[in-house]
Amino acid sequence: MQKKIALVTGAAGGIGAAVVETLAGQGITVAAVDRDGDLLDVLVKEAAERDEDVEAFVGDVTSSALVEELVGDVEERLGPIDFLVNAAGVLRLAEARALTDEEWSVTFAVNTTGVFFVSRAVVNRMVARRRGAIVTIASNSAGTARTEMSAYAASKAAATMFTKCLGLEVAKFGIRANIVAPGSTDTPMLTAMWTDQGSARASIEGVPEAYRVGIPLGKLARPTDVANAVAFLLSDKASHITMHDLTVDGGAALGV
Repeated sequence: MQKKIALVTGAAGGIGAAVVETLAGQGITVAAVDRDGDLLDVLVKEAAERDEDVEAFVGDVTSSALVEELVGDVEERLGPIDFLVNAAGVLRLAEARALTDEEWSVTFAVNTTGVFFVSRAVVNRMVARRRGAIVTIASNSAGTARTEMSAYAASKAAATMFTKCLGLEVAKFGIRANIVAPGSTDTPMLTAMWTDQGSARASIEGVPEAYRVGIPLGKLARPTDVANAVAFLLSDKASHITMHDLTVDGGAALGV
């Protein structure tokens, strides 16, 4: 994995930051992409203290033109991109019939269209080199209905199938495309949903009135649990794996 270059979106927090740290810790040069320049600066500083190579690129995955410019800038500054991790994501909670136009649009703009824009820009460059690996961070909600998560679940389902179709199309170029689908993970996105001290317990034990089972392993995922799965799918150890959806949820989706 050393001397490779990875582009990670949504790099400034939660799972994205864990992916950056995990990949950089394996000797990969990481282009960390996020809208929050201040958090990126902290990420880069912490990486430098560990003698890891992480560079910040402030960008918005919802703009096709800006994405093309950003990917070109990454390759000009760092070199050809070997790995792409689509980790940028947003969550808007509401029952389906109460969702606003803006909440629906923003969710798909980041979680689905952003995956399309970045993947297209990177893969079009990978094709010429006939190598590369992509991982899209989706969610176990892409295949399991959740109350108040229709926009998020639908956007992640779309990103999942997009990544599988992409993987099918570019396999002939030696490029692999896989998905990691986390469940409840101890990140700011999850804790922002909590309303009281019992929320963490509810995530683990389940919420019958919301038709939500608990987590059989009895614990929340750590961001590093997800990041380790991403690193595996990018590595040569997964060289014969593509179009695969790897669920990392402690059994919350009951293996479905």
